[in-house]
Amino acid sequence: MSFPFHNFFPTPPKVEHVYYPALESSPQFETFSKMGLKGAGGVLAFELCGGLEAGKVLCESVQLIHLAVSLGSVESLIEHPATTTHSMLAQDVREAAGVTDGLVRLAVGVENVEDLVRDLENALSNV
Repeated sequence: MSFPFHNFFPTPPKVEHVYYPALESSPQFETFSKMGLKGAGGVLAFELCGGLEAGKVLCESVQLIHLAVSLGSVESLIEHPATTTHSMLAQDVREAAGVTDGLVRLAVGVENVEDLVRDLENALSNV
């Protein structure tokens, strides 16, 4: 990931938390730092304030980033596990596994960085 997307996300009231091992606030940061890696990859997750509805609105609002449950492609992909991959689980079971209503996963692809940022900014303005 050539652009630190984990630093892009705004603080509350839109985004509550960003999950990415290269962030000092991450529980995995110490392990990540010891590994001596130059980057932590292009997949991250973030928790939206506003829960289920916010996650659905964000994922439906992106234009360039594709809504998909597979995160293995060259194009940027976004998914909302509570309404896709984990939708069949009871809410308490999902949350016990760390899949909350506002959790969104993003896999950054090969598109122009400025275009991706603009797409996320526009989508977040709808949340």
